[in-house]
Amino acid sequence: MTNRRTFLKSLAGVTAGLSMTGNAFGKPETNDRLGEILPKRKLGRTGEYVTMLGTGGYHIGWTTERDAQEVIEAALEGGVRFFDTAESYSAGRSEERYGKYLTPKYRDLIFLMTKTTGPDAKTVQEHLEGSLKRLKVDQIDLYQVHSIRTPKDVDNRIEAGVLEYLEKAKEQGKFKYLGFTGHQNPFAHAHILDRTQESDIFDTVLMPVNVLDQTYFSFIKNVLPKALDRNMGILSIKSLADGRFFARKEQANWTSDDPVIPNYMSIKDAMHFVWSLPVTVLISGNENATYMREKIALARSFSKLSENERMALVDKVKEIAKTGKVEYFKNEAV
Repeated sequence: MTNRRTFLKSLAGVTAGLSMTGNAFGKPETNDRLGEILPKRKLGRTGEYVTMLGTGGYHIGWTTERDAQEVIEAALEGGVRFFDTAESYSAGRSEERYGKYLTPKYRDLIFLMTKTTGPDAKTVQEHLEGSLKRLKVDQIDLYQVHSIRTPKDVDNRIEAGVLEYLEKAKEQGKFKYLGFTGHQNPFAHAHILDRTQESDIFDTVLMPVNVLDQTYFSFIKNVLPKALDRNMGILSIKSLADGRFFARKEQANWTSDDPVIPNYMSIKDAMHFVWSLPVTVLISGNENATYMREKIALARSFSKLSENERMALVDKVKEIAKTGKVEYFKNEAV
């Protein structure tokens, strides 16, 4: 078990160079034709600068049509310019809604990312072509191998030609950058990085980053340093553990007698913890415009936490984190 001093030292290494305020991170804030943009951070070796907050596409798919439109509009009005989705979100409905409310008018302003769960080259090709049509674009900014689960899953996809096909698709201009995602197993992430050490084809990695993570089956410990060594852009999800930080998650019919928020910390504490690490974008899923605006306000108020402040938050929830119940989406099968 990593002790407090060792972990503080490791975090100090990966957070070196972070600015003290969101506004000073990366390129200065700028305006576009919609108004003021949120602070931007550099997306690893791509050279792109993207907003520190991103709109999660999963919620865009399952919420109501009106709420989906309002979330997209609230994000744009609030200065968010990074939009996440996937072909698997509500059987393509999330992408369709972006194609209806986002890309026709605002394609020139945004950074657009989608993903494929395809287990083989043929399926990935079908997914990519479908995504381009639903999103109504000729090119996607970032395309990602989605939801890798175990090292064996990684091996299976590689052997089935997934990466070989994606390299060709990138050369054909169907997307600019390539990444991979997952939330179950940090050792699957570590394995795909090892398998691609020579080709070094990945520009980004998407993974859970939250205040509980480093205590239980940690992506921060096992993946973040490797990805930073490769100068990859870090996309963070599950900052509130898919809503399990709260007392109730109605969609999952789940309740907690001892919720992380507000018993141990605030939403601000939880999200500012994530932004204080070397992540490029915190992707936040919001099913209505009110929630979206709350996250935008938290991004604008960001001030980097010190190592001691971060560790104090980690210590507050250490016992809860050890159970693994809050981060229910993790699976220790290797």
